[in-house]
Amino acid sequence: MMKCIFSVLSVLLCSFGVSIGAEVRLKDLVTVEGVRGNDLIGYGLVVGLNGTGDTLRNSPYTEEALASLLQRLGVNVQDEEFRPDNVAAVLVTATLPAFSRSGSEVDVTVASIGDASDLTGGVLVMTPLTAADGDVYAVAQGPVLISGFRAEGDAAQVTQGTPTTGTIPAGARVEREIDFAFAEMPGVDLALKLPDFTTAARIEEALNTRLGPGAALMMDPGTVHLRFNVGSNPARVMSAVETITLKPDTPARVVVDQRSGTIVLGSEVRLSSVAIAQGNLSIAIAETPVASQPNAFGEGQTVVLPRTSISVDQGPTGNVALVNETVSLSDLVGALNSLGVTPREIIDILKSMKAAGALHAELVLQ
Repeated sequence: MMKCIFSVLSVLLCSFGVSIGAEVRLKDLVTVEGVRGNDLIGYGLVVGLNGTGDTLRNSPYTEEALASLLQRLGVNVQDEEFRPDNVAAVLVTATLPAFSRSGSEVDVTVASIGDASDLTGGVLVMTPLTAADGDVYAVAQGPVLISGFRAEGDAAQVTQGTPTTGTIPAGARVEREIDFAFAEMPGVDLALKLPDFTTAARIEEALNTRLGPGAALMMDPGTVHLRFNVGSNPARVMSAVETITLKPDTPARVVVDQRSGTIVLGSEVRLSSVAIAQGNLSIAIAETPVASQPNAFGEGQTVVLPRTSISVDQGPTGNVALVNETVSLSDLVGALNSLGVTPREIIDILKSMKAAGALHAELVLQ
C-alpha cells in the first residue's frame, strides 16, 4: 500500500510497495580508476545572427577576434572600420569521453560572453577545444540550436528560456586521443560514488566470490582494489564484474528543501518514543490611535491617545500523535498523516524531533 503526502509544491517520498534495499549493479555504485571524461574549452565566434550579436563598442574583443579570423582567411581588414551586428563571441565547452578515438564526435555547449541578445540562427565558426594541459583535442563547428527565444516590439519584450546559450549535437570532432593503456594495467581501484564501509565490504565479497579469493581488497570505505590475473584481459574482466548485483547500505538521512517544501526520507530512518502535537496559535495586534482636540474657544493642545487591541486565536484543538516504540519509515509517514499537517509543517516537526533526539537520521537542509 502506498502511503505518501502530496501537495502542489511538495512530495513526501515513502514506501511504494517495493522491497527496500533493492539490488544494484556494481557499475552503478563505483567508478573505475582512469575511466573518466576530460573537460574541454575554447573561444570562438558565432556568425549569421539576425542583428542580435555583440555591439562591438561594448565588446571590443569580438572585433579583434573577427579581424584575426578574416586575416587568416586572406581578407585584409587593417585600417578598416566595420561594425557588424551579426557576430557574437562565445565560450565553447565539451567533455571528451573516456577512450574517445580520432574522428569521434561529441556534443558541445555554446554560451555568449558579450552583450549579444540572441544566438538563434547562428553558426559557430571552427573553434579549437583545449584541455587543462593546453593541447587541442577537438575542433567544434556547426549551427547552434537554441531552446529559448526572445521577441520584442517598440514598447515591450518577452524572453523565454535562455536564448544566449545553445548546443551543437555532435558538433566537435576528436582530433587527438588520450593515451591510456588499460589493457596493460595489473589492477584498478574501484571508487565508490557514496563511500560506505558496509557497501565496500559487500563489493569486496561479491568480487571474490565471482573471481576467486584475493581478487579484491577493500582499501577504505571509498576504495576497493581489484587485481587482474596474469594473462587475463582487463576489459573482459570488467565486463564480467560490472553486472554483479548487490545491496548497498545507505545511512539514515532526511533531506529537506525548505524553498519548495520537498521532503525525502531514507528507508533507514528510525524514531524513538516521542509524542508529537501540532496546533495553531495566532496573535493579532492592532494600533488605532485617537486624537483628542480641545474645544474651539478653549485652551489646551491636541493629544494623541494610544489605543491597542490584542486578539488571540488558538484555533481548533490540536491533535497529538504518540509513538510508543522505534518505528520505520512507513510508521513515521502514518504518524505525520494522522496529524493532518502540511509538508511545510512537517519540516518544522522534523527539526524539532531532531533537536529532541527522537529522530535517528541525518537531517540535511537545503
